[in-house]
Amino acid sequence: MATTFLTAEWRNLIFANYVLDRRVLDPLLPYGTELDEFNGICYGSLVGFYFQNVKLFGNVSVPFHRQFEEFNLRFYVRRKSPTGWKRGVVFVKELVPKFAISLVANTLYGEPYETHPMRHRWDIQEKVQYIDYEWEVDSNWNHIRVSADRTGHPLVPESEEAFITEHYWGYTKRGNGRTSEYEVVHPPWNIYPVKTYDVRCDVATLYGADFAPFFDHPPASVFLADGSAVEVKSGEAIDR
Repeated sequence: MATTFLTAEWRNLIFANYVLDRRVLDPLLPYGTELDEFNGICYGSLVGFYFQNVKLFGNVSVPFHRQFEEFNLRFYVRRKSPTGWKRGVVFVKELVPKFAISLVANTLYGEPYETHPMRHRWDIQEKVQYIDYEWEVDSNWNHIRVSADRTGHPLVPESEEAFITEHYWGYTKRGNGRTSEYEVVHPPWNIYPVKTYDVRCDVATLYGADFAPFFDHPPASVFLADGSAVEVKSGEAIDR
């Protein structure tokens, strides 16, 4: 049984979801996985959120690393296991403001982290909440921000929001014929309808020119999830 590597809270997750071409994603697939589709569509999501109360191995707090922003681009995969399909995510790149987080993630787990200056703003008013995450790329500030209802609703089964948020496994490509698999445990999140949104992301610099055309268009959907406590289990290797 896998042990718990990390516990934390993920709060106020903004998802901006774009239609991507399989040809861009196929080279990034970890061994043993295949692309997961929703109604025949391969989605990539720009996700901004906030880490809180981070602890390692259940109770070890690292000074100055208990809370921080993260922004990432991820896409969706699945893997056939002896017990059935496991639905998971693959990260193209993850941005955080803490160098130590990037160092550990890159060197020990092969996760594609980069360190960038980041900041956030939450403004909660009577009926509307304003959530804003920013990160610096080549001296320019990028952002993902929304205004959303303060009244949310439970996740609707089989919805697009359920497809996006209910991938409970992470997969990392560790070379030809080798993949790291880990489980992320959390309850279903409540969804908050977005009134307005704005996304400014230097996709070409962060992810490469091949990705850029797919983000020149507005996202197919944008929503806000409240988040929850999460547990990230220690990983296991999948080998050829």
